[in-house]
Amino acid sequence: MKTPQVMRLALAALLSCSIGHAVAAGPKVNIYNWYDFIAPDTMKNFQADTGISSMYDVFDNSDVMQSKLMAGRSGYDVVVATGDLLPNLIKAGVLKELDPAQLPNRSHLDPDILAKMQSNDPGNRYAVPYLWGTTGVGYDVDKVRAILGPDAPVDSWDLIFKPENLSKLSQCGVAMLDAPGEIIPIALHYLGLPYNSTNPQDYQKAEALLLTLRPYIRYFDSSKFITDLANGNVCAVVGWAGGVQDARTASQVAGNGRDIRYSIPREGAPIWVESMVLLNDAPNPQQGLAFIDYMLRPQVIAQTSTYLKYPNANLDAKALIDEKIRDNPQIYPGKDVMATLFPLEPLPLKLERVRTRVWSKVKSGT
Repeated sequence: MKTPQVMRLALAALLSCSIGHAVAAGPKVNIYNWYDFIAPDTMKNFQADTGISSMYDVFDNSDVMQSKLMAGRSGYDVVVATGDLLPNLIKAGVLKELDPAQLPNRSHLDPDILAKMQSNDPGNRYAVPYLWGTTGVGYDVDKVRAILGPDAPVDSWDLIFKPENLSKLSQCGVAMLDAPGEIIPIALHYLGLPYNSTNPQDYQKAEALLLTLRPYIRYFDSSKFITDLANGNVCAVVGWAGGVQDARTASQVAGNGRDIRYSIPREGAPIWVESMVLLNDAPNPQQGLAFIDYMLRPQVIAQTSTYLKYPNANLDAKALIDEKIRDNPQIYPGKDVMATLFPLEPLPLKLERVRTRVWSKVKSGT
């Protein structure tokens, strides 16, 4: 993922503390989720509806979450995990296979999203989609047009990956996610190479491209770009759709007149899916399944989508989402665009090390 909406971190911390430290008799469920990645009233409503109390903890780094799960006996029942983590968690025996008969609301799910997930969870046996999103280009319309003209290629990775464009945009500031698992696959894809290549030489080509761009990139960060795009400190970013939407909202609230937009490049872009999984050593597996099925209710997940401005994979929830989100093709792409999206996947350890070394060189510019 994709660190979402950092501006509401304080609210998420409050939610974690108020729920996580509540002690109640009777059935309970223990949840581990990204911070600020659920509508504020969801857990309270879940308890009122089911009688199941909850401990709700949050994380802001997938590596920390994965390490905790791999160590075992985390005490959690349900965890929200990014798709490219699933193969390692499945292989390690961390996840419990889900019984579709105990998840009647699974019938609401979009077959197209389930198909995208199968590269990391064959047969959709261990995970159900929660929220999903894309990684693309966020930009300040007026600033970009002032520099590159009215025909600026805002619908293409050329905007960022052609040095002649990026060097000019550096005048108003360009940022990239600090996310090698996304930026390097995008670079590979842009070069016409497999985005999940297993050829080490391909990573050298991606490194060469990124190093030509490095002098014109102001910084790599996965949260700062939201505020900076909103207030005009940068004019273009490679970022997550939800983060760019947050920047747009912040700009509108501030009334600074900036026209912030998001583009899914026509060449294709990463799609990531945050999924709900049940742990193999879950202390409360039935309550965990009850929570997963509750989140699959259209009206429940629609509230979280509206709050976070991220799409969900529930077909019957779409009509219940705020129309500004539901009808925005950059949040809910059409079928033609969906066909161009590629899921992120884990690499063998040897190549993961290669990618890590490439990213270290790119960030340092050496």
